[in-house]
Amino acid sequence: MGFIRILFYVVWKIWFFIVFALSFLIFYPFLLIFLSRRRWYFLGFYCQLVISRLICLFSGLVLIPEYRQKKSEIPWPVVIVSNHSSYLDIVFSYLIFHKYFVFMAKFELNKAPLFNVFFKDMQISVKRASRMDSHRAYMRAMEELDLGHSVFLFPEGTIPDAEEIKSFKNGPFKLAIEKQIPILPITFTKNRRLLENGGFFKSAGRPGVTRAIIHPIISTKGMDEKNIVALRERVFNLIHSTYLQNQ
Repeated sequence: MGFIRILFYVVWKIWFFIVFALSFLIFYPFLLIFLSRRRWYFLGFYCQLVISRLICLFSGLVLIPEYRQKKSEIPWPVVIVSNHSSYLDIVFSYLIFHKYFVFMAKFELNKAPLFNVFFKDMQISVKRASRMDSHRAYMRAMEELDLGHSVFLFPEGTIPDAEEIKSFKNGPFKLAIEKQIPILPITFTKNRRLLENGGFFKSAGRPGVTRAIIHPIISTKGMDEKNIVALRERVFNLIHSTYLQNQ
């Protein structure tokens, strides 16, 4: 039984990567054009949205978003934060919001074949080991918020090896407080079970249904640097408890 399950995982992941690659190859010329000039970035964003939908459609992946605040009442821009358990988190994010937003993600994603076009110029990449580069990325995030674009961050900084959510870093909460912009927490419930990070023959991969719980916004009006840790822990506890309740 274990062998059959592993074989199924491998076959599905091969199919997933075929769908993934073909979806990118079809739109790759358009993305290269649209991401060549800042004023065309919004067209690149909609290409990425379509790519995400194609990947999910042909891979048998279904995301059910659960909005705990009316979608129409979510202000824009916001600082979006979520747990990070799978590379599917990025793909699914484009199924939650249709308004333009940018990711802040680790620089290493710029080196991933095909997938790096998601992070070409339009997104904010950061070398976590470089203080100077981290500052540059932070300033770029502030500029995007000033332009009315929401910024999506994973406060864990990386995909954990275990199912447990790692502690959050201060960056997203400092950013939201400094710009006095609301935090929008999201809990991805079972993305890890659909596509697990790890060795190709060891990690899980299968079609299925998962949920994203979009929590009510958390205002940062009147907060300052003294409130960063408290805000961080409040958001962590909300996402963590919701995650545990939905396993």
